[in-house]
Amino acid sequence: MSKGPISQFIEKYYLHFNSATVVDAAKAYEQQLEKGAKMMVTLAGAMSTAEIGKIFAEMIRKDKVQIVSCTGANLEEDIMNLVAHSHYERVPNYRDLTPQEEWDLMERGLNRVTDTCIPEHEAFRRLQKHIYKIWKDADDNGERYFPHEFMYKLLLSGVLEEYYEIDLKDSWMYAAAEKNLPIIVPGWEDSTMGNIFASYVIKGDLKASTMKSGIEYMIYLADWYPKNSENGIGFFQIGGGIAGDFPICVVPMLYQDMEMHEVPFWSYFCQISDSTTSYGSYSGAVPNEKITWGKLDIHTPKFIVESDATIVVPLIFAYLLDL
Repeated sequence: MSKGPISQFIEKYYLHFNSATVVDAAKAYEQQLEKGAKMMVTLAGAMSTAEIGKIFAEMIRKDKVQIVSCTGANLEEDIMNLVAHSHYERVPNYRDLTPQEEWDLMERGLNRVTDTCIPEHEAFRRLQKHIYKIWKDADDNGERYFPHEFMYKLLLSGVLEEYYEIDLKDSWMYAAAEKNLPIIVPGWEDSTMGNIFASYVIKGDLKASTMKSGIEYMIYLADWYPKNSENGIGFFQIGGGIAGDFPICVVPMLYQDMEMHEVPFWSYFCQISDSTTSYGSYSGAVPNEKITWGKLDIHTPKFIVESDATIVVPLIFAYLLDL
């Protein structure tokens, strides 16, 4: 299939430095798919609130991604945008806000993420009302599920349809739910729904064990990885943090701790991040450092684009979708 105008634009003008790496990384991702490799995409930061779903959902529908790892915030905020979009407020001058103006936003029930305010009542509490019923049903029946599985149940139940405020095709979580796409959500407790779930456990309304744990996510991934690595598995990391570090560690865990020495390294690695490498962080570590940890091979294609993911990722995804 011939490339569309966006792809042609970046091929013509993105020729040096970070821009050239954008094109190189996109072409290498495409080559992975052509050889039958499967691809993991990891989402850190506030990518769902940045509405990455507008293009990421199409990546999922077109089978350009086979597994996702994301923070609990990205898991829930795509759905919040789906059901409360018209109540969001953008604050272009967010850098100039005074503490009093920030307090005023809080009193209006607006939770700020950089220049975007998420509405407390229409987003958080609307989801809480319906997800609690699903949690409670599972709890009463002695059933246990992963965080993303509860969200899939919520989306596919149809109870949120009356609230939809954006085109359903722009929700990456709905696209994932339709395909029952595997999702890893490390550190889910560090999210609004995680906090709300904990509050119900403290009040005695739910059992903590009703929610499957991060250890169980690693066990799930340790089973999934060898079964799907025949033609390689690539790793496309948006941002850094736990959404990236948790899943990438499955390879050294299998190789070193499980002594499964036939397990292949990740077949591709790309990170879009503005973190620098001098502070000892995972997020700022250059790809070659991952060789020392047994995550990547010497010959693994490696790319790092030091830029804003909200600018770069849609361009790479557009290239992969021939836009």
